[in-house]
Amino acid sequence: MQDLTPLNSFIPHVPPIDEPALAAALQRRIDGKTKPLGSLGQLEQLMLRLGLILGSETPCLHEPQLMVFAGDHGLAARGVSAYPSDVTWQMVENFLAGGAAVSVLARQHGLALTVVDAGVAHDFEPRPGLVNAKLGYGTADSSTHPAMSTEQCADAIGRGRRILADSPGNALLLGEMGIGNTSSAALLLARLQNLPIEHCAGRGTGLDDAALSRKIEVLRAVLQRHAEATQPLQALAALGGFEIAMMVGAVLQAASERRVIVVDGFIASSAVLVAAKLQPAVLQRCVFAHRSMENGHKLMLEALQAQPLLDLGLRLGEGSGAALAWPLLGSACRILAEMASFESAGVSQQG
Repeated sequence: MQDLTPLNSFIPHVPPIDEPALAAALQRRIDGKTKPLGSLGQLEQLMLRLGLILGSETPCLHEPQLMVFAGDHGLAARGVSAYPSDVTWQMVENFLAGGAAVSVLARQHGLALTVVDAGVAHDFEPRPGLVNAKLGYGTADSSTHPAMSTEQCADAIGRGRRILADSPGNALLLGEMGIGNTSSAALLLARLQNLPIEHCAGRGTGLDDAALSRKIEVLRAVLQRHAEATQPLQALAALGGFEIAMMVGAVLQAASERRVIVVDGFIASSAVLVAAKLQPAVLQRCVFAHRSMENGHKLMLEALQAQPLLDLGLRLGEGSGAALAWPLLGSACRILAEMASFESAGVSQQG
């Protein structure tokens, strides 16, 4: 069984990547390829980012880890989701059986898929691909209590760090599963960015207009109840989920090790938002996979100053958007390493 003892300090230091010589060398290499300047568009920005994260003019991605963090939410009892909480554990079984969308994409793209039970209201049989990091059978109902105690929140971050630290490779792809977790993500966005909750909350698993209106009223009451929880860790404990807190830990650890972090949709982005409030240089290590259809994701991406790679109208979660974007990262690395330069190919440059 994996050692889940939290690391000594549950918030690691993440220094800024400040390597102007490497940045200049990468830009020269990109500009020197046999193409008009800037003609590969956003892919050129991706090449530069990957080179800076991995500290190389020819970055190479290896042993990518797609981690789906799963947890239940007490707030789901208030009707904030179109699906019952049992769907969380049923989908975990689907992931492990290889039948979910993210399972298919992981197989297609050679991604090691791990499901982390951060706090699902179900006991799973041990098996390959499953990490039991359970902190409880779902969080408390945040409409009546903090979702987590301060100690549980710190423990969750520490466990997320340990899970990542014990995993190979130089890339983390974030995924999640938890009925009710779009509510936690919306609450965190509203609180940490001081935004109206009606701008942050969306339909989640498919609420109709009336149910969405009820969801917003529930979330507004939750924010009022926890009005004092204004700092990142306070807000995470009061409003978040076990799976979001463990993702925060995994993001912080990956950033401290200069791994590439491929961020999926709204809920994964909420974990990055918290992590970046704690250690701003986390964002230098992130590649944002896509823009979700979930209401608040556009605002979340703006808060993170992020330019996503894809815009496919996705709202599935699971890490599916991260897996779909993954081949673009491989293409960026291959172009940097293998595409000819004007000099090597004997091609005349623009005068």
